[in-house]
Amino acid sequence: MVNKPSKADKKIAYDSKLCQLLDEYSQILVVAADNVGSNQLQNIRRGLRGDSVVLMGKNTMMKRSIRIHAEKTDNDTFLNLIPLLQGNVGLIFTKGDLKEVSEEVAKYKVGAPARVGLVAPIDVVVPPGNTGLDPSQTSFFQVLNIPTKINKGTVEIITPVELIKKGDKVGSSEAALLAKLGIRPFSYGLVVLSVYDNGSVFSPEVLNLTDDDLLVKFATAVSMITALSLAVSYPTLAAVPHMFINAYKNVLAVAVETDYTYPHAEQVKEYLKDPSKFAVAAAPAAAADSGAAPAAAAKVEEKKEEKEESEDDDMGFSLFD
Repeated sequence: MVNKPSKADKKIAYDSKLCQLLDEYSQILVVAADNVGSNQLQNIRRGLRGDSVVLMGKNTMMKRSIRIHAEKTDNDTFLNLIPLLQGNVGLIFTKGDLKEVSEEVAKYKVGAPARVGLVAPIDVVVPPGNTGLDPSQTSFFQVLNIPTKINKGTVEIITPVELIKKGDKVGSSEAALLAKLGIRPFSYGLVVLSVYDNGSVFSPEVLNLTDDDLLVKFATAVSMITALSLAVSYPTLAAVPHMFINAYKNVLAVAVETDYTYPHAEQVKEYLKDPSKFAVAAAPAAAADSGAAPAAAAKVEEKKEEKEESEDDDMGFSLFD
């Protein structure tokens, strides 16, 4: 006779496994496991086998084990996991790339029928077309106000119909109709809710950030720091170049308004005394640009004339000369 482990033994084994995983892994994905079946979970475990371990369990048991382990190891960062353990969730411990692991988890979604009382995660739209149902089934469509017609002895839906809206509960009529049409509108799998990485917790959307997104955010942060530094006159690495330029503008403005001068200021003063020098300086460049076009046109015309002359010369000879 084989002795089955008691509940106390199971709790001790579970606690030991969870503590071992916390010590071994520094990256954890907190995932929602609503409507995920045992076979589906086994497929996910097989798909992640190698660098990742999926651990499910009661929230109270996981919280208790994490608190005790945090006290034993004097590592309070583990306590950041406790607020995340709400609802039907599980933990995926991994040593791989967090984005790749989350993408791998997303592959294992399974289609599911619309069951009565289930909250719809998405909008359900019944497409137009032949349903294959006989005319005696029209009562389902009439109850749901779906326009139909009889075509070749079967019921045909005329226009697309939004049967269920996201967030609404599935009624018995909707569930029965979708079952008759063979439509499995929902798909379920493990959904990443939060990411734990070496004590830090962040949203899974961070995993989808590209290098371009990071550069944009970095540039935005630098511009904000620069603006704040300039506003309070506090020098930072981002604001110092602007401060030097602004200081130079002030010095130049003083030199222009007074007898104090220096080489760069002298040039500016001369321009202010005689604005026509701007036109003189710009004239050669403008002349060069304006003269380039006629010269090019003349060159093209010259080539054209040479070509015509050569053609005339050729036409002057006879094949019998």
